[in-house]
Amino acid sequence: MRLSFKLALLATPLLFAQCGINRQVQQAKMLGKSQYAVRSADSITIAGYDVREFKDIRQLDDINPLKYPRVAAGLLSRNVPFRANINLEIVNPTNDIAAINQFEYRLLLAGNELATGTVQQRVEVPPGGGKVIVPIPVNANAYELVTNASTRNAFVDLVRNLAGSNQVSASRVTLKIKPTLMLGNKQVKYPGYIDIDKEVTRDMLLTAQKPNP
Repeated sequence: MRLSFKLALLATPLLFAQCGINRQVQQAKMLGKSQYAVRSADSITIAGYDVREFKDIRQLDDINPLKYPRVAAGLLSRNVPFRANINLEIVNPTNDIAAINQFEYRLLLAGNELATGTVQQRVEVPPGGGKVIVPIPVNANAYELVTNASTRNAFVDLVRNLAGSNQVSASRVTLKIKPTLMLGNKQVKYPGYIDIDKEVTRDMLLTAQKPNP
């Protein structure tokens, strides 16, 4: 009896840990069943210039290096900073809580990586149609996309959409999310990514843009 009791005491923390990880896995699965939409974006810059300044460009050659010297310098140094805050809406239609403690993300344009990063905050979406907005900071070097012939036009179209042009087709981006589970003090990566394919249009992203003074 005493031995059995001791074994039970030793097993209890393991059982609690297993229950905890199972709960996190279940909540992450509900996140995979949730619905996603890009609702707005703000603080969008290219080489430090407000993206709205590039609303009327048709191709990269339209960017005057005298007017935008930081873009020209970025092309020479192979570093064209692209910054944005993208607000992702998550709606949970299931009957269970959808949640993760933090997640890694990859943002792809035309199948090519635009940005990577980590959102270090707990995201919890109530069941039954609950929704939350999760800000995702994009901090990238767009040089490869700008100079690669297979992605140049896609990047220009994305910039024009972000700038609010009404003469460009929607841009398709892929957001890949990898949840991080916590096992005690250790982080455990969720196997695989949750893939979110979305079209980015001027109507989605203009909501957060303030009019020029």
